[in-house]
Amino acid sequence: MARGTRVGVLLCIFVIFAAFLEIGYCGNFNRSSFPAGFVFGTASASYQYEGAAKVGGRGPSIWDTFSHEHPERISDGSNGDVAIEFYYRYKEDIQRLKQLGVDAFRFSIAWPRILPKGSLRGGVNQEGINFYNNLINEVIANGLQPFVTIFHWDLPQALEDEYKGFLSERITQDYVDYANILFKEFGDRVKHWITFNEPFSFCSFGYTTGAFAPGRCSLWENSKCEPGDSGREPYTACHNILLAHSDAVKLYKDKYQPVQKGQIGITIVSHWFLPYSSSKADVAAVERSLDFMYGWFLDPLTRGDYPRSMRSILGSRLPKFTKEQSELVKSSYDFIGVNYYASVYAKNNPARNSLRQSYNTDPEANQTGTNSRGVLLGPQPIESPWFYIYPPGLRSLLLYTKAKYNNPIIYITENGVTTYRNDSVPIAEALQDDIRIDYHNRHLMNVHSAIREGADVRGYFAWNFMDDYEWNSGYTLRFGLYYVDFKDNLKRYPKKSAYWFSQFLKK
Repeated sequence: MARGTRVGVLLCIFVIFAAFLEIGYCGNFNRSSFPAGFVFGTASASYQYEGAAKVGGRGPSIWDTFSHEHPERISDGSNGDVAIEFYYRYKEDIQRLKQLGVDAFRFSIAWPRILPKGSLRGGVNQEGINFYNNLINEVIANGLQPFVTIFHWDLPQALEDEYKGFLSERITQDYVDYANILFKEFGDRVKHWITFNEPFSFCSFGYTTGAFAPGRCSLWENSKCEPGDSGREPYTACHNILLAHSDAVKLYKDKYQPVQKGQIGITIVSHWFLPYSSSKADVAAVERSLDFMYGWFLDPLTRGDYPRSMRSILGSRLPKFTKEQSELVKSSYDFIGVNYYASVYAKNNPARNSLRQSYNTDPEANQTGTNSRGVLLGPQPIESPWFYIYPPGLRSLLLYTKAKYNNPIIYITENGVTTYRNDSVPIAEALQDDIRIDYHNRHLMNVHSAIREGADVRGYFAWNFMDDYEWNSGYTLRFGLYYVDFKDNLKRYPKKSAYWFSQFLKK
């Protein structure tokens, strides 16, 4: 090798090494790699954590009804009556968060614990207000910021019974009344509000497949399923969610924000999509898939209307905003929460589209984990049609959001990986969750990269703090940094990932 070539190669190696060292790939990657003020936290949800389903004046939610009436739709036939008893153990659990070294704790408030019958007409439950006052005070006393989700899927059953919940425009006023109570009671201490968590998931699985509460569908094989027009209902429900969101944001900004100085946003979930092949049709399928999962919400929030692809394909199935509604929805956020877990390939399939087709993320696309060359997108921690681990997908999603949606302030409000619960494995072995360490480390690297490329990301919340009740998967999955022993009084044990995260967060 010539001397000049050898010097060039050495220089190249040095530059690459320096770049990797700068962003921490060689062992220096930690909290200090991120901008000052970047928020690290963990996340949770009321129905998945609290338990105490009939305690403290709480009314029933649609998830109470769904899990009890349709145990066949829950992987282990379980429910959230007990969950992990956070209602009783929150003080000791907040101590664990403090020891972990995080800056913030994201949790949701149970609507039926505040308004047992869903509306002001049924009365306000002071015991519920007292519980969340105590929880918020405990979070703050331990040096943590509360990030509060107003609605994380546990709609009061009374409103579902009275007017079918989010299928009725009446839900908007009841939601705003509920949010008003929270702003009034807790807004002096809560400075980050999230109106809704993952409306995509709530509407898609609650109003089509029947896999989530309220369990409406037309495809479920079990005869107990209440029929619903799954070609229209998810779009109706999420349209009303957007209207309720914008009305609540207006209330907060007009009445509370000038005094309380907080911020308000909404959390959207999305995969990243890659083309199944290099064909124009498959490349176009990627954009449509993003429209049907991500743009479904971000287009109205930034432009005042649904994506053109959705309007073209869905026609009359997709509700329309009035001019006044469009203006109110547009820019109704201070920040956007982004939940990301995995990526998939998108493959064009126009034959799937018809008015008889019930529903799909994109009616003209298939989603798959293997591309046209047979290449697997990434490892699968569980048997799932969508959970393919692909950390670069998070960077791509953040940069896509920057480019298409005016670079909003973003908090990554959920990111995590699950494994199956296996009680036959000794606890000491189950705590060795290297897959979770690798997952969070690589995703944080991609977040860091997106920030360096201009994405305005302000925080990262691991999903989740502790193993919990995972909706229609029941207690069969483990997402937590902490292991919960469901066979022994719900004892908590830090996993290897908890120690790793704690070391990562040390200043």
